[in-house]
Amino acid sequence: MVVSKYWRRIPQYYNLIGKECSKCRNLMFPPRDICTKCNSLELKDVQFEGKGKIVTYTIIRTPFSDPECEVTDIPAYEPPYVLAVIELAEGPRLTAQIVDCAPEEVKIGAKVDMVFRKIKEHGKQGVIQYAYKFKLV
Repeated sequence: MVVSKYWRRIPQYYNLIGKECSKCRNLMFPPRDICTKCNSLELKDVQFEGKGKIVTYTIIRTPFSDPECEVTDIPAYEPPYVLAVIELAEGPRLTAQIVDCAPEEVKIGAKVDMVFRKIKEHGKQGVIQYAYKFKLV
């Protein structure tokens, strides 16, 4: 990921900041510039609590292999790992990795809380990238 792009997205990555439509009260994550329900441009920032439940999930058991992709050398994505669709307590859904448990412990409907994890460091003096993930409650 380009460093400037990463820095611009820090509020979303570190705080789960989305958008709320001032007209229809639709909540969106990731943030949008236009409401996905009523097409309004009147949006304001909203910070989500980071609590939710698992709607569905999959266990990744095969390593990702694309020589042009940076993700191939990130230890956080060594299989097996769990990717889940999380429904936040406020309503929006997002996709995130489930951490700090065995893949067999993950169940649909399980409650989860957001945590941060280091994903990658760009050289010894480079940018350290963190991301939100979720753990079972």
